[in-house]
Amino acid sequence: MARVSVQEHDFDPGAELSALTDGRTDIGAAVSFVGLVRDIHGGDQVSALTLDHYPGMTERELEKIADAASDRWPLDGIRIVHRYGRMLPGERIVLVIALAAHRRAAFEACDFVMDFLKTRAPFWKREETSEGDKWVTAKASDDADADRWNDA
Repeated sequence: MARVSVQEHDFDPGAELSALTDGRTDIGAAVSFVGLVRDIHGGDQVSALTLDHYPGMTERELEKIADAASDRWPLDGIRIVHRYGRMLPGERIVLVIALAAHRRAAFEACDFVMDFLKTRAPFWKREETSEGDKWVTAKASDDADADRWNDA
């Protein structure tokens, strides 16, 4: 199984977790995060979210993020699935699973990966709102979240 998938179709978090852990008895912790499309952003009602990306470049950047997490923590596996295309509120956008012998490494690695997906992954987001289409801009809080790993 690939560590990274960038795909248009939905994913099944349970099936992804099973694919990583079935038959393994060396794993003490599996931490996962699933990101969903919200129906409101900045006070605007959102009817859909479209993510665009550059194939090849996006996968390489996600692999770099997975490598950075694996270099920093003693992981026994990592899986990143990120969708692109048009999605409706409530649909899944992203999945991160980190496996480790102990929970702390798995929690921290999962958090780290999400912080860097938000700031370094080359996706462009456009929301459909009642006020028209709007590009989603980077937030200072996302940069601050990623910056905290520089001191750790």
